[in-house]
Amino acid sequence: MASLKKTFLILGGVGGLTASLFSAGMANIILGGKRQTLSEALAWQSQHYDTGWFSDLKTQSYTVQGYKGYTLHVMHCENPSSVTEEAAGDIAYKEHAQDIGLQRRKFVIITHGYTDNRYGMLKYMRIYLERGYHCIIWDLRGHGENKKAPCTYSVLEAKDLYALIQDTKQRYGNDIVLGLHGESLGAATTVRVLGECMQRSGEGKQAAGKNKVDSEKEAVVDFAVADCGFSDIVNVLEGVFRYRHLPVWALRVVSLFAKLRCGYSFYAMRPIDALEGNTVPLLLIHGQEDTFIPPENSKRMQDATAGYSELHLIPEAGHAVSVLTDPDGYTSIVHAFLDHLGF
Repeated sequence: MASLKKTFLILGGVGGLTASLFSAGMANIILGGKRQTLSEALAWQSQHYDTGWFSDLKTQSYTVQGYKGYTLHVMHCENPSSVTEEAAGDIAYKEHAQDIGLQRRKFVIITHGYTDNRYGMLKYMRIYLERGYHCIIWDLRGHGENKKAPCTYSVLEAKDLYALIQDTKQRYGNDIVLGLHGESLGAATTVRVLGECMQRSGEGKQAAGKNKVDSEKEAVVDFAVADCGFSDIVNVLEGVFRYRHLPVWALRVVSLFAKLRCGYSFYAMRPIDALEGNTVPLLLIHGQEDTFIPPENSKRMQDATAGYSELHLIPEAGHAVSVLTDPDGYTSIVHAFLDHLGF
């Protein structure tokens, strides 16, 4: 009897150790998947569409101190001094070529997805360049040229983006038009930072008193575009677990190891919560055939935001390829949204 009890204890210990090792390993994979290098990202983009125009842009690379001093690598891509008639004609936007003087006052921060880096965002830049915007592309923490760090699926990334928003306003002026555009993890980060901005500006109001209007300008953005973002990372991971024939309940255990690793459980990684009371105009775009981050995520976020919003599903588009699947339709959607807002 004692021998049998000992056997059960040994088997239980081995089982517990195996489960712990599995959970810790899964947490590490989810938080720290292999990232692309800058050259790999640029090569992929160049294989899927023309990127020759990028080398003609005047760019400036610099660093920004993100959350708790984390160094972010950033690139400012200056809008050309003119829009050619050919480029303007391609999108039926010659009026913007005539209004190119506004290009020094309009900026958009474009945020990439998981494992990608700033060069993965070139596919969105021409939409904004042709409207007279300067484009700011950057590497999320743990990506690109940044120091290795676990991915917190929008939590710390949004705090970094808030720091970049502040830096952009300090560099180019509080009165600029400033928009955000994100893809996948970048979309989730874009959505989450809206709550960060509301919270920080609210704190500023209390501290500034009579000068509260100035404090509101410090972190405000004028619009946000979220392409194939997740409302919460748990629903995405549950889909991955089912696809891999892993027990979904195990995600709770894996989440505990994630919290030990990065300080946040997967259940805290919920960009949708930042939309309560949000009044920043929000354009949501999602591939109709996206099976990795289902379109329902964008639908839930549209329902959650308090301000003006649009949701567009791109037919036949999978994850993070809507702009490549239907470039003309995608461009028209963004233009119409910005036209509606007057930007």
